[in-house]
Amino acid sequence: MSIGPEELDYVRDLVFRRSAIVLEPAKQYLVESRLARLVLDEGCDTLDELVHRLQSEPPGDLHARVVEAMTTNETSFFRDLHPFEALREHVIPALVAQREATRSLFVWCAAASTGQEAYTIAMILREHFPALAAWSVRIVATDLSTEVLARARAGIYRQFEINRGLPEERLRAHFEPHGIDWRIRPELRAMVEFRQANLIDDWGAMPTPDLVFLRNVLIYFDVPTKRALLGRVHDLLARDGVLFLGGSETTSGLDDRFERIAQGKAVYYRRRDGC
Repeated sequence: MSIGPEELDYVRDLVFRRSAIVLEPAKQYLVESRLARLVLDEGCDTLDELVHRLQSEPPGDLHARVVEAMTTNETSFFRDLHPFEALREHVIPALVAQREATRSLFVWCAAASTGQEAYTIAMILREHFPALAAWSVRIVATDLSTEVLARARAGIYRQFEINRGLPEERLRAHFEPHGIDWRIRPELRAMVEFRQANLIDDWGAMPTPDLVFLRNVLIYFDVPTKRALLGRVHDLLARDGVLFLGGSETTSGLDDRFERIAQGKAVYYRRRDGC
């Protein structure tokens, strides 16, 4: 199922305006493959027909579904491992010591996808920091896509998703059988709050986070959007808070108010003193 050049340009512009995701012309194959199901769901014969409907209708649900279809939702439990080792061995112990007076901790997963990252953090807190059970701990996980957030809230994962990064002992501790799938146990699901949020729009009443996971998100944005987003995160993050980015992402050349911290094979960022 192919798309015409003018129709492709319309989709690229729509996605950029709604999400700041940059779709290069060479990504035509991606547009065609990801919108194919939507074409069938909407009873259209071709991709071009779907685009003409978008052009003729006021902005609404169909436009949002097209944008959501073009977001990348690649994730897994304990993805890349090293950031979560640093979280367990260095970052959380330091934050716990620094927050002893307030006994509160707020974590924001800013691109939650189907929830594996947020649940991974919840597993680490539950397994290694039992004293936090008496604290006020919030893990808020946001994403642009309402479809993937529904999956995240349900906490149901297929066997191949379990096999990607989750050892047997954690499967037994935190999951229960759900037909041929696995479901996060209620006590772990209760630790995570999932919300719909667009990173380029208003974030609503977002508390000051102690820890932000913004991993594998900046790679989809152009330089002005990266700078604007990092600037907003910087201003929101607690003075001694921590920011995790993806392995191929950096604040270098984008926002020099962050300090890069290396712990073994992991890298994270803090606000520089005085910034």
